Amino acid sequence: MREGEVEKLRAVVRDCLGKHLYSSAIFFADKLATLAGNATQDLYMQAQALYLGKQYRRALHLLRRHHLVSADLRFRYLAAKCLEEVKEWDECLAMLGDGEVDEEGNVQMTDDQDTEFLDRDVEEREINIGAAICLLRGRAFEALENRARALRWFKAALKADPYCYEAFEHLVDNHMLTSDEEASLLYSLKFDPEDHWLSLLYSCRAKKYGQLAAIESKFVELEREPDESQLEDDSVGCSLKDNNDVVACRADLLYHHGEFQRCYDTTKALLEKDPYHLTCMPLHIGAALELGRKNELFLRAHNLVQEYPNKAIAWFAVGCYYYCIRQFDHARRYFCKATTLEGSFAPAWLGFGNAYAAQDESDQAMAAYRTAARLFAGCHLPALCIGMEYLRTNNLNLAEQFLMQAKSICSTDPVVYNELGVMAFRNKDYEAAARWLRKALSLAPPPLTEAWEPTVVNLAHTLRKLKSYVEAISMYEKALALYPKGASTYAALGFTHHLQGSTGKAIDFYHKALGLKSDDTFTAEMLTTALTEECTRLSSAPDSQFFSLGVGLP
Repeated sequence: MREGEVEKLRAVVRDCLGKHLYSSAIFFADKLATLAGNATQDLYMQAQALYLGKQYRRALHLLRRHHLVSADLRFRYLAAKCLEEVKEWDECLAMLGDGEVDEEGNVQMTDDQDTEFLDRDVEEREINIGAAICLLRGRAFEALENRARALRWFKAALKADPYCYEAFEHLVDNHMLTSDEEASLLYSLKFDPEDHWLSLLYSCRAKKYGQLAAIESKFVELEREPDESQLEDDSVGCSLKDNNDVVACRADLLYHHGEFQRCYDTTKALLEKDPYHLTCMPLHIGAALELGRKNELFLRAHNLVQEYPNKAIAWFAVGCYYYCIRQFDHARRYFCKATTLEGSFAPAWLGFGNAYAAQDESDQAMAAYRTAARLFAGCHLPALCIGMEYLRTNNLNLAEQFLMQAKSICSTDPVVYNELGVMAFRNKDYEAAARWLRKALSLAPPPLTEAWEPTVVNLAHTLRKLKSYVEAISMYEKALALYPKGASTYAALGFTHHLQGSTGKAIDFYHKALGLKSDDTFTAEMLTTALTEECTRLSSAPDSQFFSLGVGLP
């Protein structure tokens, strides 16, 4: 067959692959390989067509029959991808060959050809084949539940080529690294000068606790309109202000700092532009749950189940809807389904545990939290939830152990310090409780929102126990400014005035508390006591003082 006819047939195959006409691509690639005498490049194109047409066994057999697996690293990688698709993980690792990687993600390959592909410079901007192989090794070890080795290979993939975004996604979304470890890894990556925007975006996607000012400056740089006359060498040469992923990163920052309304508004605007932006979806659902938007949760869950019935996010949304309306049995069922579909979906595991905890089923809640702690070693939330559950069941020693573990993983989350403050309060160590709670409020993002009202109230209670009544009253008033409908806060404020001897002010605040919650037994009893004391005080007052109140004898 003439060379021109062969080239024409190759062009047809490439065009079929580009237009996703995989059956046509397989048909013509098969004829091309026969007519061209089974040339290596044509067999590779045929194997690619079979892989894209989901005929994995056939593609693998083709590569093996022509002894191409050992001929070129590209063929070995394609054969390993076929084994990945049929879930033969041990064979997949054997196909990729031996390789060792240290804890920092530095690779020592035993195959010279592999080393060549890992180390060579790519003239055109394409993903390094070595990075793709490291990524595939990581996936295989993750599927075999060897998460320690998977972590090392994902690090190696990202170090081999920072453009290997899937490796970064595995590390960040699956919470495989702590906040400090993520920062260290990003610092070690070798970005080209023109890739400064990617370095900024990776930093914004990583964990955000305690880095408000630094992350905000990176957002500003990403979103800044370029000025050609003042463009610096390491600055971003274009604006990503309206990019959906950047907007989702900003929403994530808002969520982690307790600004749920702003997060909800941001994600809602984003989802109006891109209704199926799945990276943003857990944030939107979480913010809607925090705000009690049950109608939004119902509609979003309904749409997700219709479009993505096999994705964990769809059933997680259904579970959140039932959690919002306090049908915890149904919520548990759908959170469980989400974890079955995708075992590495952290929000579903935490929701699963929370649904059990909401019904005081502590053992099952602990089981879910412990599974999350095992799967997501870089996330402090499972340890925090275990500590909170032990705190709820009054097991203070174990609560302290897990809360301190959460603090060691993430030392900048104010919620951890709030729970440590509650634990110290339960232990009657009020000085320590005040220190922890002040630390929590110092880490909370300013200005304080309604989400931090319980922490302010906790500090006020602690100060009252320390008999710092003036400061306690100031904190109660600050809490009421954040949430004016807090009946228990009004009652506590009245009680503090009562302890100071200001029964008149105490009566006023007790009345306000009962106006918001009329069945509060403690407040009603304290109001009766305060009224009795005030009447006793007035009855024993001198006549001059008695008449000055305007209630003198006729």
